[in-house]
Amino acid sequence: MTMRDTDRALVQAATAVAKLRCRSENHTVAAAARTADGRVFTGVNVYHFTGGPCAELVAIGAAATQGAGDLETIVAVGDQGRGVIPPCGRCRQVLRDYFPSIRVIVGPMDAMRVVAVGELLPETYVWADHQVDDAAVPSPRSGTPA
Repeated sequence: MTMRDTDRALVQAATAVAKLRCRSENHTVAAAARTADGRVFTGVNVYHFTGGPCAELVAIGAAATQGAGDLETIVAVGDQGRGVIPPCGRCRQVLRDYFPSIRVIVGPMDAMRVVAVGELLPETYVWADHQVDDAAVPSPRSGTPA
């Protein structure tokens, strides 16, 4: 997919947050996510030895807190000028499950590109496809569907 001006602006937003807020070993990555109507939500990772959330997940939570619907595009940027970084496996799975059509900005700063999240996680497990339909599950008391 082609990079749009709004995609470049999203990278700039994440970069600005990384410069301003990623100043310790607890916060080393910033993310910015955009809705279809142009609202931008940002977040930083919260490093903790128990596995704190990545910046992408914090940005998703910030968007949800503000009542945002579907996110259209997301990018993560590392601290200390590391540039755009791809989402980790857990983030790829969460993005795929919550926003199956989200666009993800990846690649080095001089060759950034936009890809569909499905391209980052081919042949993925789709959580919603494997949920049990409550109506089809027999009730433990009656042996009949609940």
